Parts: sequence; C-alpha cells; structure tokens
Amino acid sequence: MKTVTLHNGVQMPIIGLGTYRLENSEATSDLIVKALEIGYRHIDTASAYGNEEAIGKGIKKSTVPREEIFLVSKVANPDQGYDSTIKSFNESLERLQTDYLDLYLIHWPKELSNETWKAFEYLYEEKKIRAIGVSNFLINHLEDLLPNTKITPMVNQVEFHPYLIQPELLDYCNKKNIKIEAWSPLMKGEILNIDLIDKLAKKYNKTHAQIVLRWNIQMGIITIPKSANIDRIKSNLEIFDFELSKEDMLSINKLDRGYRVGPDPNNFDF
Repeated sequence: MKTVTLHNGVQMPIIGLGTYRLENSEATSDLIVKALEIGYRHIDTASAYGNEEAIGKGIKKSTVPREEIFLVSKVANPDQGYDSTIKSFNESLERLQTDYLDLYLIHWPKELSNETWKAFEYLYEEKKIRAIGVSNFLINHLEDLLPNTKITPMVNQVEFHPYLIQPELLDYCNKKNIKIEAWSPLMKGEILNIDLIDKLAKKYNKTHAQIVLRWNIQMGIITIPKSANIDRIKSNLEIFDFELSKEDMLSINKLDRGYRVGPDPNNFDF
C-alpha cells in the first residue's frame, strides 16, 4: 500500500475505505473484514456516521493486526469544545474497541473549533492519537485556526473531485505542509456522466472510478472512496498498475468548475 508522510513523520495510506452512510450492522462489520482481506489498511469513519461500533467489531474480527490499520474518526459538530471533545473521543475509542486512533479530525469548522483543537493537541501529546487534522476547512477557516495552534494540522479532508479541485486551497495547504484528503472523490457516482472520464476509461481499459482515483493519487491527494459493494471496493484498490499521462492529468484538471455534491463549508446548518 502506497503511503504519504505526514509532517510529523507518520505514514498514512494514500487510499482508504470511506464508510459514510454504512449502517451500524453486522453486514458493515463483515464488509470491513473483507476490505482488510483485500488489502485496505486505512478505514475512515466519524462519530456522526453512527457506525463506529460495527467498524470496531470488523477490525476485531479481522486477522490483520490493529497496528497495521490506519483508523480515522472525527468529532461531531455538537461535541465540539474542549471537555466535550475529550468525552466524545473516549466514547469513539470505546465503540471502536481500540485504545488509540491513527488520525482524528474536526469534522466541520465551527465557532468552537479553536477550543476543540486545544483538546486535539492535548490528546496528541498524551499519545492517544498518532496524527490530528481537520475536515472541510477552507482557507478562511485555517487562517482563523492556525494562529492559535501549537501543532499544525497534518491533514485537511475536503470534498475533492474533477469538478471541485480548489487549487488555491491546495496551494495554501501545501505551503503549510497540510496533506489534502479527498472525500466524495467519485462525486456520488456523477463521474459516470463525464465524457472525458468515459473516454479515458476506454483508453486505459479501466473503470471510471479507477481513472479518477488514479488521478487523485498522482495529484498527491489521499483518497477515501466509499462503497458497500465488495467488487467495487476491490476494484477501487486496483489503481497501482497504470499511470495517467501528463496530458490526461491536465485534461482532468481543466474540468474544475467549483461544483459541490456536498455542503458548502461556509454555509451549512448542522
């Protein structure tokens, strides 16, 4: 599994399994077991997803040692704040049946995010978390947070796909040594309707998803495609046996139109 190095030296797998909207069920636990068998070593969840218990069970059932799995969760919006973040973190550990996380993220930027970050720094210094970061933070949110930090976020997980590249945010995070991670890289299936992606899928004899995920990793973007279908989960991992040309990479970059399939981090109400 190819990894990227976070600014504290931690190695993070460049592709992982997203679990948004997977149920807190035995089926999800079994899916985690199968994903780990296939070769996934990076599992992304969140308190708000309501499925941490099932994911924890899946990891426990797997034959893959916990230390080989890069496990990520996020503090939910209502739980932000110093004391409530620590409480929420400990509850996540209990549900996930682990005594540490590999990465913990602030799920969305809120007024309490600076206070939340101080709790993150405390948990990091206590070695309860191997890396800390944020999610859905735009430049304005980072400019509010960074002057109040002792530790710069290692990761910023944002919506990223061919129609939403956010080059200014990428440049800003690169300069701050914050790795970008893509959620919804497949645009909730809308990549199937992009003519260029269809053309490239035929050219490289790959699926639409494989083309987009390969583009992600060649951009240096960590990516977490979500699927509940084991065949697609397996296929999404098969992106290390080909390479997109520079010309094709540039062609995909030109698709950018500032189009979101998810909420706007500057305008959401949850």
